[in-house]
Parts: sequence; structure tokens; C-alpha cells
Amino acid sequence: MAGKGTMTTRWTRKDLLGLRELSADEINFILDTTDAFKQVGTREIKKVPSLRGKTLVNFFIEPSTRTRTSFELAALRLSADVINISVTTSSLTKGETLKDTARNLQALHADILVLRHSSAGAPQFLANRLQASVINAGDGAHEHPTQALLDLYTIRERRGKIAGLRVAIVGDILFSRVARSNIFGLLKLGAHVTLIGPSTLVPKEFEKLGVEVSYKIEDVLPKADVVNLLRIQHERQRREYFPGILARSTAASRSTARSPTDCTASFSIKSPTVWQCAWLFFTSVEGSRDEPHNHSKRSNYRSRKQAR
Repeated sequence: MAGKGTMTTRWTRKDLLGLRELSADEINFILDTTDAFKQVGTREIKKVPSLRGKTLVNFFIEPSTRTRTSFELAALRLSADVINISVTTSSLTKGETLKDTARNLQALHADILVLRHSSAGAPQFLANRLQASVINAGDGAHEHPTQALLDLYTIRERRGKIAGLRVAIVGDILFSRVARSNIFGLLKLGAHVTLIGPSTLVPKEFEKLGVEVSYKIEDVLPKADVVNLLRIQHERQRREYFPGILARSTAASRSTARSPTDCTASFSIKSPTVWQCAWLFFTSVEGSRDEPHNHSKRSNYRSRKQAR
């Protein structure tokens, strides 16, 4: 069942750690349940008693505004009690381990722990050691299941289905946990997925997941039904993965050879400014494969300094 329909399963898992481990029926169960709860946010009294008496802890080791606020608002509207903990206000700053901090929270009868962590596998680590439910709010470059579920819900709501759609995911795939969760969810629900970006950020290894990889955005956009644009994950990168943007931007602004390509996707890219930014990012990928570092001002500066 890849589109809307009656729920044919129930949620039996203690934790939500990623979409890779979920079945299509389980994903659809979450999306169908979301339909029922979406109207709550439009009511004058935005409350239902589904989580009354439960305590949810937002435990965010990485900075977050939108994700943490989303979890807090959702829990409050479901009548749960909510506690927010950040790394700067926790005992982690005094040397307490993640496991001990989580066990202390469980000893205080926390029922649900929402964890965001910079290390991949941290939610799984706690889920194996706690009786409380653990929800992964993003772990390193591994997965971000709730963001992907929101993307899937938006696509299904806008297009009426997911099966058979051609979805293009554009940007920093290598370091994106959102991209990985979207790939797993989209494939399970029957979509055709194409990843677009420089070869340094979209290795051919991703094809083993069942997706297509392209380095030419202009070849993919006209055929896409949905386009998902991702930001560059600078905080997870340790070196430069594509030619300097400033140099490409100057060249693109002076050139009128390229024009925006019309796209019929749900999240259309019809603005010349957006298109130029997208084209700018992926143009001349072939050159970046051979000399990925020679285009940066920093590298050129070092070369001149050594020559002296």
C-alpha cells in the first residue's frame, strides 16, 4: 500500500530509530495516523489526551531550534509533560556518560526520550539499554527519521501518492542524515529516487541502495515529479568537497548561456535565482573530480607561499 488507505497494521515497536528498519506498512501507518492528528493544530483548543500522564524528555546534544520546538509542541498538544535538556545544562559537561545521564532520566520515570546526537548510533545505543522509548531526532550523518516522515507526508499530501513518483534529492548527500532516511522511506513506498550533486558529495556507492546517481542537474529536473533540496553540511565536513562557490558565482552572473529549466515538480524550481544557484553548484563537475582542491583560494594561497 503506497498511497492513502485504511490502516492495516499497528505500531508495535518500542523505539523509532530510523526508516531503514521499518516496513512500508509501518511507514504508512504513521502517515495515516498523522492525517487524524493534523486537524488538532487547527482547533481553538489544540489538545488531545493521547499522551496524558506520560513524560517526554527532549535530550539534544546538538543544537536545534525547529526539531526541538516541533517535538515540544507535538508532545504538549498530545497532553504529555515535557522536559528540555541541552548539553550545556546537563551533567555531560561534568564528565557523566550519555548512558548514565539517560538512566538517571529513566529513574525519574521518563517515558519517552527524544535524542539528537552528533554520533551515529547513539539512539540505538540507548534504546538497547533503556526501558523508555527512544526517538531518534538525528544522529550524526546516519538518519533523521522524523524529518523524512514529514517529507513523505508532504509529498503524499501534495501528489496523492508516492509510488511511481520520480523524486530528485539535490545537494550534500554524503553527509546528510535526512537524505538517507528519505532514500529508505521513498524506496519502500515505491518511488524512483535520483541523487544529484558533485561526485565528491554523491559517491557512486549510493547506487547500491537502489537509487540513481547523476552529476548533471539539467538532465534530471525536467523529468522530476518532486525535488528535495538539501543544504551543505559544513559542520560535518573536514575538507573542501567542491570548487569555491565565489568563483563559480562570479562566472555564472556574467554568463547568459544557461537559462532556467522548467520543472513540473511539486517543489518547483522556476525562479532564475534558485536555478542559477543550483546550476552553479553542480556545473563543471568533471573538473572537480580531477582537481577537487585546486579551485579554492586557500589552496592557491598555500601554493604561492610554498613557491616563495
